[in-house]
Amino acid sequence: MPPSETPATDRQRERAPILSRLVATVVFTGYIPWASGTFGSLAGLLVLLIPGAEQPFTLAAMLILTIAAGVPAAGAVARAEGNRLSRMATAAKQAFQPGAHGAPDPSIVVIDEVVGMWITLFLIPKTIPAYIAGFLLFRVMDILKPQPARAVERIPHGWGIMLDYVVAGLYANAALRILIWLAGAILPALPL
Repeated sequence: MPPSETPATDRQRERAPILSRLVATVVFTGYIPWASGTFGSLAGLLVLLIPGAEQPFTLAAMLILTIAAGVPAAGAVARAEGNRLSRMATAAKQAFQPGAHGAPDPSIVVIDEVVGMWITLFLIPKTIPAYIAGFLLFRVMDILKPQPARAVERIPHGWGIMLDYVVAGLYANAALRILIWLAGAILPALPL
C-alpha cells in the first residue's frame, strides 16, 4: 500500500478542528456509515430545492464559497483521518478505480459531493426529472471517475479531494444536457 493510502495511526493522527469537520462532512452527513457519498450528493441536491438557490449568480457564489471553505476543511480532515474508507467505498474503489490513489480522501469528507452535485445541475432546468437524472448521472461519474478526475485527485492539500468531483460534475452536467436534448428531440412532451 503506498504511503498516501496508509491510514494514520492514533499517535500520528492530528485532530481536525471542529469547524473543518462540520464543513468537510456537511454537518456530519459524512458520518452516515453506508453510502456517505450518496447522502452528501443528496444534501447538495436538497439545497438546490430552496427557492432561488439554482439561480446562476446565487449558485456560482455558493460554489465559490463552498470550494474556498471546502478545500482547507477537506485537507484538514484528510490529514487527520488518512484514507479511511467505508466498506462500500472500499468495494467501489476496488471495482471501478483499481490501483494507487492520490492524496488521502476519507469517506466522511462529502463537501466535494455537494460541489459536484451543484456543478451537475448548474444552468439545468429545475424540474424533478432533470434533477433525478442529474443526481443519478453524478453518482455514476463519481463512482467511475473518468480522466482527468483520477489524475487531479492526486493534487495534495484538499485540492485533489475537491477537484476530482468538479471534473465528475462537469461530465455529469454535459451528459445531462445531452440527455435533455435527446429527450426533447424524441419525446417533446417529456418535461425534462
